[in-house]
Amino acid sequence: MRKPSPPFQSIPAPEAADGAQRRRVSPPPAVPGRDVLVSSLRSLGAVPLARLLKEKNVRVQAIVGPQTSTQAKFLVELGNKSSVPIISFSANSLTRSPSQTPFFIRTGWNDTSQAEAIASFVQKYNWRDVVPVYEDDDSNAKFIPDLVDSLVRVDTRVSYKCKIHPEAGDDEIKRAISSLKGNWTSVFVVRMSYQSALKFFQVAKDEGMMSQGFVWIMAYGLTDIFDIIGVPAFDVMDGVLGFEPYVQDIGEKFRQRWRKKYQSENPGTSLNGPILSGLYAYDTAWALALAAEKAVYVNSDLVPPEANNGSTDFDRISTSRAAEKLLDAFLKSNFSGTSGPFLIQDRQLISTTYKIINIVGQERRIVGSWTPRFNIFKSPEINDDLDTIIWPGGSKDTPRGWLLPANKTLKIGVPVKPGFNNFIRFENGKAAGFCGDVFEAVVSTLPYKVPIHYEEFGDGKGQSSGTYDELVYKVYLKEYDAIVGDITILANRSLYVDFTLPYTESGVRMLVPVRDRRQKTEWTFLKPLAADLWLATGAFFVLTGFVVWFIEHRTNQEFRGPPTSQIGSIFYFSFSTLVFAHRERIVNNLSRIAVVVWLFVVLILQQSYTASLSSILTVEQLQPTVTNLDEVIRKGGNVGYLNDSFLPVLLKRLKIDESKMIAFDSPEEYNDALSTGRVAVIVDEIPYLKVFLKQYCHNYTMVGPTYKFDGFGYAFPRGSPLTSEISRGILELASNNTMAQLEENLYGDTQCPEKDDSQTSSSLSLHSFLGLFIITGASSLLALILHAAITLYNHWHDLVSDNSQSSWHRWFALVSSIFHNSDSSNTPVKDEPGVTSLDCTTVIIENFDSDTDTGSPPEGEGTPGRQISVQDPEPLSFAYLHSERQRMEISDASGVEQELQEPALPSNVSRSTAPRWPPSSSKL
Repeated sequence: MRKPSPPFQSIPAPEAADGAQRRRVSPPPAVPGRDVLVSSLRSLGAVPLARLLKEKNVRVQAIVGPQTSTQAKFLVELGNKSSVPIISFSANSLTRSPSQTPFFIRTGWNDTSQAEAIASFVQKYNWRDVVPVYEDDDSNAKFIPDLVDSLVRVDTRVSYKCKIHPEAGDDEIKRAISSLKGNWTSVFVVRMSYQSALKFFQVAKDEGMMSQGFVWIMAYGLTDIFDIIGVPAFDVMDGVLGFEPYVQDIGEKFRQRWRKKYQSENPGTSLNGPILSGLYAYDTAWALALAAEKAVYVNSDLVPPEANNGSTDFDRISTSRAAEKLLDAFLKSNFSGTSGPFLIQDRQLISTTYKIINIVGQERRIVGSWTPRFNIFKSPEINDDLDTIIWPGGSKDTPRGWLLPANKTLKIGVPVKPGFNNFIRFENGKAAGFCGDVFEAVVSTLPYKVPIHYEEFGDGKGQSSGTYDELVYKVYLKEYDAIVGDITILANRSLYVDFTLPYTESGVRMLVPVRDRRQKTEWTFLKPLAADLWLATGAFFVLTGFVVWFIEHRTNQEFRGPPTSQIGSIFYFSFSTLVFAHRERIVNNLSRIAVVVWLFVVLILQQSYTASLSSILTVEQLQPTVTNLDEVIRKGGNVGYLNDSFLPVLLKRLKIDESKMIAFDSPEEYNDALSTGRVAVIVDEIPYLKVFLKQYCHNYTMVGPTYKFDGFGYAFPRGSPLTSEISRGILELASNNTMAQLEENLYGDTQCPEKDDSQTSSSLSLHSFLGLFIITGASSLLALILHAAITLYNHWHDLVSDNSQSSWHRWFALVSSIFHNSDSSNTPVKDEPGVTSLDCTTVIIENFDSDTDTGSPPEGEGTPGRQISVQDPEPLSFAYLHSERQRMEISDASGVEQELQEPALPSNVSRSTAPRWPPSSSKL
């Protein structure tokens, strides 16, 4: 039986998969004519190995040890041809998929998982741009694409990659460092060989890039540099972070045994313990030994293959069935090794936990860990935030992820706006106006200084050097670092630059003239009330007068008399309530209730009418002459817009003929064009229209729909970190009222009333007062019904006594007589004593001929022939005078001299002041 190969001799065995016991693995049994050979490429090159396999016909079942991606790339083809497993514990992942390399197995760290860990760390600190720095060789052919993909998934850009040749000298490294210094990004992920990394960080330190504000992250493959090189690496990499796979503690006993054996084989070295790749190599050897022991061979697996006379070395290499069985057994390995659980998946050792180390002085500090499940945390045992990180320069403050390029002053373009220089103008070498003031206010709030140089985009004579689109494109060409001005955020412009958040009101509207549409005529007094309200008011005047007459005329002599007199009383009383000038005394409580309610309605109507009429006569109702663009298109009117803007594109989209578009440059031109009728409307952005209305507030207004646009923003190159910084500053200005003060300086504090087509001169309608009319109508009808019921109740005995022998006609006549005849018994006598005759000696009325002198008597003389004592200055009522005149006319016509019954006196005439009755004909 052949002894095991040297790599398996005198090596402590790892724990079994179940951890129950430790055992020593026995070598596989020897087979006649067949060797179990594990070849190491540390001293044997890949090409000599292939020649050895061909010429010596060596029976190789596995190859362990391609330590670089270049070696592994070559041997993969050899393994595929001969069906021999190629096992590497240090070579990086290949670009080819496992299905294309079925015999290549990696027992080291997983580059894909490491890329995800680094991306999670970048996401935690919200860094938006990262620059990978790596050697341009096969070792990074798979890792860098994986890293970029992982960063993109967390919304982080990789705008630049720094590749360094493996044999680069100091000059080439300095040029690479200079290119990094000229970049805004200060977050770098480094992956290169030990010697190249040592030179690179030495130059970076000399150039000041290991200072505060920078972030350096090492991918695994480089973190072992501190074990290999030691102090020189610590000196130049202070504050650097690194990722390396998490392994359990191997124990001091194992470390001592390893150190003793290593130093005996390599005298003069100072390596104190195995590096991580050494642990992977150790576990790989044990896994292969276990697989060789478990593989079951049959005689046919060991029969030498037939001679192969291929034309190349690869063609002459034969396949091995025994190696395939060894591969199957190796892929099923599952035990706990020195580096952790040893389990193969997709021909790659599962490696999902990474620890984060921080280089501080001469020490490697573990500040946290990463797993796909828990993401970034302090340790696998405690799910907490990271420990304190000491960044380059000794700072504990988290870098923001970008820095201003060294010795760089921002070159900012300022557009020329002749007509609306309130927004932007170049003045004394700075950007003035609203846009410039907002930008300066934002920059002043930044926690760092931003060197700025303004440059006018014009000819120095007030004319622009190009359009706004051309100015934006110059930022894309990196002729300007930013634009400060009234640049509207548009989709096509955002393809070339990044915009900040808008700092002005957004949208496009129409500007049109206004005119007063109220025509004041001789019939204007009718406009306050609508026709239905006029008719309803008149109807309720008549209704109220009728109800009061119906209730009062039986008991109140002022509402009695001939039919014409009573009709006149109805209209006179009802309409006199409009000005509260009614003189008739109301004696019935029911009619008083109806009148009180009606007077309340009249008061409301009177006040509303007065207010509406005052508004019509004194206040102008300004309304726009045009309300929408469709009306302008239909009438064939012209449309104005601001010169050098995006509005022609919008107008064409709204189906405005290009021949109908006229460009203007200033508010004065807007006013002239609208006032002369050259254009029907002006279409422009809302901020410009507000500045215009500041000067011409009362003659124009904004109308129509608002076409949505994003407003004004500052333009920066794509990916510039200043974009987000300025955007946050704009939000701060808006929240602390600074923006409102700047807008007040721009637009002024004059508030122009908003006028639109919804403001119409509507009259007061019946609907607004319907409730009042219902109340007064109900109260009047209720009073009428109650009065009728009470009256019929009081005369019920008359109706009952005559009911047996009367017809319906007689009954109706009886009811009519009851409601028509006077009821003196129910007349109130309070303050009104009953009168049966007139004292004819109280008042003497002299002859009043047409030629009688009616002048006033001389002062101090009485009135001869008249003795009138006036106690109440109120005149006699219309009903009283009219009824007595008719009585006198009837008496004269009949020629019958008789003493007329003394008429009832009105309540406002006392007995002593009443004229003697009947008067002589000569006195009348």
